[in-house]
Formats: sequence, C-alpha cells, structure tokens
Amino acid sequence: MSEAIIYLDPDSPLNLQSQIRQKLAEAILNESFPRGRRLPSSRKLADQLKVARNTVVLAYQQLIDEGYLISRERSGLYVNEALFEGRVTHTEEDAAAAGRRSDWHRKLRGRVTLDRDFNCPPNWQQYPYPFIDGQFDQSLYPVKEWRDASRMALGVREINEWAGETGDRDDPQLIEQIRTRILPRRGIQARPEEILITVGAQQALHLVVELLADSSTSVALEEPGYPDMRRLLAQRGVPLVYQPVDERGMQVDERLDACQLYYVTPSHQTPTAVTMSMDRREALLSKAAERDALIIEDDFEFESNYLQSPHPALRSIDQDDRVIYVSCLSKVLSPGLRLGFMVAAPEVIREARKLRRLIVRHPPLNNQRTAAYFLSLGHYDSFLMHMHKTFEERWIALRRALNYYMLFYVEMAPAQGGTALWVRGPEDLDVRYVAREAAKRGLLIEPVDHYYATRNAPRNCFRMGITSIPHERIRDGVLQLRDLFHDLTQNKTETFASAKGAHLRGEVLDKAVRGTTMICTIAYGDPCTIEICPDGTLIGIAGNAGEDRDEGRWWIENNRWHRQWSRWAWGEAGVYDVRLDGDIIKLFDEEGWLIDRAVLRRNPEADSIAACDPA
Repeated sequence: MSEAIIYLDPDSPLNLQSQIRQKLAEAILNESFPRGRRLPSSRKLADQLKVARNTVVLAYQQLIDEGYLISRERSGLYVNEALFEGRVTHTEEDAAAAGRRSDWHRKLRGRVTLDRDFNCPPNWQQYPYPFIDGQFDQSLYPVKEWRDASRMALGVREINEWAGETGDRDDPQLIEQIRTRILPRRGIQARPEEILITVGAQQALHLVVELLADSSTSVALEEPGYPDMRRLLAQRGVPLVYQPVDERGMQVDERLDACQLYYVTPSHQTPTAVTMSMDRREALLSKAAERDALIIEDDFEFESNYLQSPHPALRSIDQDDRVIYVSCLSKVLSPGLRLGFMVAAPEVIREARKLRRLIVRHPPLNNQRTAAYFLSLGHYDSFLMHMHKTFEERWIALRRALNYYMLFYVEMAPAQGGTALWVRGPEDLDVRYVAREAAKRGLLIEPVDHYYATRNAPRNCFRMGITSIPHERIRDGVLQLRDLFHDLTQNKTETFASAKGAHLRGEVLDKAVRGTTMICTIAYGDPCTIEICPDGTLIGIAGNAGEDRDEGRWWIENNRWHRQWSRWAWGEAGVYDVRLDGDIIKLFDEEGWLIDRAVLRRNPEADSIAACDPA
C-alpha cells in the first residue's frame, strides 16, 4: 500500500486505537481492501498515520478477534473472506430495477399534517438570546449522577434482569419509584397496576386516543392548545370542540355537554402557561361526572409555581376514577430520554399495555432501570430542586425585565410559574415579522399561531421561554427586544422629548412627589402602589393580594429624581426625569425611555412623617 487510506480525526471523541479499528472495519466492509490482498504491516501503517506501532498492533488484534482479519503465518494479515459469505451481491439488472420507483404518493393511505409548526433553528445555541421554551440546556443536565445510575444499571446482575425476553412488562423498580416518589408530589396515590411506562408523554397520549376516541367521540380541547394532541385526534377523525382559555384555565360551560372526553393541561396550560384554578378544576370534575365524560390530564410540566403554592393534580381529587393522568421524566431531564408514564384505572392500563405491545413491546428496560436508580439514589429530588431554583430565577428575571423595560409595549398572561411567558404586544404588531427581525439581532422568540386550531390566531402574541437562556443574559435580551420594538414603532411611543406635561426639577419636583402615592398597573396585570414618604423612604406593594412588597429610598440630585429598591429593579439606583401631566406622573430614564406612568395621589397624612413610617 503506497499511501494511507484512512485518516485520523484529532477532534474525534474516540482514542487513536478505536479510530484505527473503526476506519479499518469500514474499509474492509466497503471492500476498499480487495479480498485476498495483504494489509500493510503494523510498522508501515504506524509510520503512515504517525502513531505508535503498538497502537496499530492492538487495533489489528481486535479486528482479528472480531473476525475481520486472519493472520497467515510468515505472510501477514488478510481480510477474512468468510466475512462476506451470505452477502447479497447486486447485478446490473438489479440496479436498473432499483431505478423504477413505485408511486408512493398514490399508494399511501394515511398522511400526517404538520402545518404551521414553529421551527426552532437547529443552531439555536449560537444565538445570544434564545428565549425558546423546551430546548435542552446541557449546563443543567446531571451528567455525573446519571452516569452513576447508568453504571449501576449495567451491573452483571442488572443486565441479567433486563436483557432477556420480558414480554410487555415494565421495570418494577421504576414503577415503584414513580409510585412512591413522583406521584405523591402531585397528591396522587396509585397502585402498580395503575401505572404504565411509555416512550415519552406523547406515546401515552397516542395510546389514550387509540383506546378512547374515534369518529363517534367528541373531544374538548383547549384553544389555544397543544398542536400534537389536536393532530393525533384529527388522524382518528374525531369531532373536536375548542374550548377558550382564560386566566383560570380552560372554561367550563355548556359547550362541554356534547363531549365524551376532555383534554386539559391544568398545571401550566399549553401554551399560555396559566394555571387552572381550584374552582375551575372542581367544576370540570363535576361536569365530567354529570355528563359521564372522561378527562385526560396532561401534566407534562409539573406545577412549578413561583408565586403561590401548587394545586393538586386533577387525578388526586378525582373521586370517580375519570381522570387519566399523563406525565414524563423527559421534560425534567432531557427530551432525548423519552420516558413518560400514565396513571389510570387498571382496566385502561391493561388495554394500553396490550396496544403498546403491538408497537414497541416496552420502552428500553436498560433506560428504565437507569431512571429507577436515578430516582432511588435521590438524584432526581436534588436535581428537581436545583432546576426549580434555576428556572424560578430565570422566570422572575424575565417577568421583571419585561415589566420594567417593556411596560408600555406588552402585557403578560397572569401565570404563576412554569417555563414560559405568554406575551401580548400592540394590536398592530405582526409577530412573524418581529420574530424574523429579532433573530437578526440574536433574539429568538416563538410566534403562537400554530397553537390555534383556527386561522384566527392573534398576530400580536408570542411566547418567551427560559429553559434555554442563562439568567445573566435575560435582562440584556429584553433590552435588545425593547430596542427592536422602539425601532418598529417610532413616533408611536412616548419619549421624554415628545411627552406632554411639565418637566419637574429641584424643589418643584420635591414638593410635587413628597407625601404622595403612585397608583399603576404592571405588565402582568397586577395593581401596584408606591408610597413616596416624606422621610425619603419608599413602600411598594404589588399583586392582587399585596403579596409582593418591597421598600427603598428616594432622593433628588442634580434636578432629577432618584430611587433605589431593596429588590425591585434589581436593587439598582435609578435616575429619572419627571413630567407631570395633570395627575399623571411619568418617569423617563437617562436615555429618555418611559419607565413608569402612574396616577399620583397626595396622601391625607402627608404632613406627618410618622404616619408614613413603614413599620
């Protein structure tokens, strides 16, 4: 051999010996080494590849052990011709016949429509501000802990348990861990025979649809709602009833009367992220009992509320065994894991197991056993706490930045947690255009029209997720979005130069604001009051129940109003120019952006500093 026919990749994750073995095996199977021809000596190949001779010797020995090569005494190494016995060879007639293709478009009896989907760029990680929900954040993945669980699942005794023919059964250890560790978090008590492991939550939904829905079954879906569930039902020819969603979740009314099945995402509704209220949950269960209907509860994202305590799952308060509960581990760990589960009456689980057997028998048992150890060793609990804390920080940071920088551009749905925010822009906003322009600036946001069954999707709404963007980039990303909105709406937004009202400075400003209260509404719809006390303190109260409270201080310097909160506005000192238009006070930052606009009311006790003491 005059020159090397293989090349080594310095960036390959394989070591040199493994690369040489892999490349030689490929060359043998492709017959780049003709049968009967001697391979180069280990010394010659080592010289050509510029590696140690022993590295080549070990690679050759492995190929001999595996039957690729045979050694002939005093002659050298040759391709083992027995390797090709039984291989089908193709003639020229075969090649010509292969060119005559069938008309598959005419023969297909079923097609799946995936129109209007949002396509996240495959290189989304290269964007500085990927506000995209559901993408895998490798920085959060518990690599060491998952490896520990994998090593335990690959023990000899463990392999003997899961590697053989197991019929359609699931790993009993994983069933037990789900039953005792995961479900109690949602208030659910279940027996082993009420649990089935699936290839992600999507397979669980497919099984339920196949078992419970056909052209004679009307199904109620949230509108907007989860597109893939809508498509699963459409494939079965199921009549669909689209139920509107408000700030308390899917509406429960007479439109449900004709439905035999209700599909809901109560923890954090897809896609608005609102949480179904307790009274709405109870009303849905009552409606199901009244109409003898069943409920599919898709708890794909465990109720991770950051502002209030989570509600129990529908399944946990169901007294009539009408709820089929679907969830997954993939959403928590990584989409590639594809492990989900469903909890239902034993009769449903038995039929679902039989149907699953026809498709995949069962999800891979080695993955099930690894997940079982991951749970039993406590890794899942600690990871869940870490992820909850991380997502809470990101979610609050995004919510706070949108409220501070884009208060006069957007409104947010009243979510209590989750991994995304539903954002509504000005009425004349074209989100598809905005998303394209934002991507040019390194921002990824998600239009929402694919979540709607009808063509009446609002053109001015979009989603911003926090699963894929680091906390430290969120604030700057929202600033970039504000700049884009400003560029697209020039002369439509109020700036300091264009705003009406008297410019207040110095003593006039002090007299105007001292002993007053600012009354406004923040971007996510909650009321907010800011008491500007005569002693220089600030008392801020936000939320319908006054649940968000902060204190700070204010002062006047260089004719401008300064304020600094303990937590709000990142605890940073803000410097503002102030205009007063009647009883409307407007605060503009140093770049002339409108930051706050509120009704200003003088406190009756303004002359009493003591009366304004925050204590």
